[in-house]
Amino acid sequence: MERESFKSRTGFLLVSAGCAIGIGNVWRFPYVVGQNGGELFVLFYLIFLVLMGIPVLTMELAVGRASGKSAVLSYKTLEKPKSKWHIHGWFCMLGCYMLMMYYTTVSGWMTSYFYKFATGEFKSGMDSKSVSSVFSNLTSSPIEMLIWIFIITALGFFVCSKGVQKGLEKVSKFMMVALLVLIVVLAIHSVTLSGAKEGLSFYLIPDFERVSKIGLGNVITSAMSQAFFTLSLGIAAMEIFGSYMKKDHTLTGEAVRICCLDTFVAIMAGLIIFPACFSYNVEAGQGPALIFDALPNVFVNMAGGRIWGTLFFLFMTFASFSTVIAVFENLVSFVSDTFKISRKKSSVINFIIVFITSLPCMFGFNLLSGVNVLGMGILDMEDFVVSNILLPLGSLVYLLFCVTKFGWGFDNYYNECNTGKGMKLPRIVKPYLQYVLPILILIVFAQKFIG
Repeated sequence: MERESFKSRTGFLLVSAGCAIGIGNVWRFPYVVGQNGGELFVLFYLIFLVLMGIPVLTMELAVGRASGKSAVLSYKTLEKPKSKWHIHGWFCMLGCYMLMMYYTTVSGWMTSYFYKFATGEFKSGMDSKSVSSVFSNLTSSPIEMLIWIFIITALGFFVCSKGVQKGLEKVSKFMMVALLVLIVVLAIHSVTLSGAKEGLSFYLIPDFERVSKIGLGNVITSAMSQAFFTLSLGIAAMEIFGSYMKKDHTLTGEAVRICCLDTFVAIMAGLIIFPACFSYNVEAGQGPALIFDALPNVFVNMAGGRIWGTLFFLFMTFASFSTVIAVFENLVSFVSDTFKISRKKSSVINFIIVFITSLPCMFGFNLLSGVNVLGMGILDMEDFVVSNILLPLGSLVYLLFCVTKFGWGFDNYYNECNTGKGMKLPRIVKPYLQYVLPILILIVFAQKFIG
């Protein structure tokens, strides 16, 4: 069977950006910018996005496009005889399954909050205790969470069962366009609030006093880490889209465009969050507390808050669901390619696997709330393994596969990367990719354990 490809270049870019754009863009990026010196952090972030994110992204896309296969088979197609690089393909799939084991729960939270704002469960003038109780009531109810996880998982695999063009690309195009419109509307509204100036100053103006207090080295390593992890590289989440690409455009140019979309959403999220939080004297805390406590408290005290809350969580639903269906597509393609079964059968099999394996994370907030693994709750443990082990080490494997003679080899990667019209990768970067970039990735990896 001939492998399906994206119908348009725009479809590829929006699907790939949708995979990269997720909840971390909203609840982590603005916070680390604010805490690490504002615009100075953004400058370092952009530098490391160019030095680290874009090169590794081109490698995943190159492996996918050159092979026209999913993770395991892509390695088998390109590796030398008797090589064992394809073993990493199985770890990539493990990473994708593990990512979805907790991401479906979080995506369910976003969809639930969209529903609760749209139906009026959040009311104008609610006190902070009532707002906080909404999240605690949600997570303590296995039945309610089960329903949302079922909806997210079933809908996601239904989209993927329809194929690349009629399912993944068509739905992602709609969601991403809507997401970009929503984030602009929300940002414009937020920056016109009465206390927006203080929030914008905290977020965007370089604060050298904060940098001095934290330490310039810590700011740089935080920027390096954020730039590296924002694209979810290392578990073939992007490789699969390379396998559906045409050879009309160079991979460096496409990688730059994906990074620009991802960064645009991350920066715009800060323009929504900080002005709103400063206007209503709400602490812009990190993680779920920001999304499910701080911001709902802002919306219920804001004129037209129900509408703005609904729009914000619709944006968050699109952001999380675009990642879900992108990773689901990787799983569907992997099972279909590896075991030679139809896309529809693969979707059903994967639905069962993902739904069942999502249950421990969901129960970790109620029935299994006392369970700790590696000293962490179930969600935190799953996130730790994916983010701190599988992503950096997986990226290192892709890098070594593409630039060393033991793998695919630099020349093959270089030729694939530069096929088509657009920005070319200069050959002069070869020593950097072979000797410097591996060290930077190892620094990011080590930082998570010693920092």
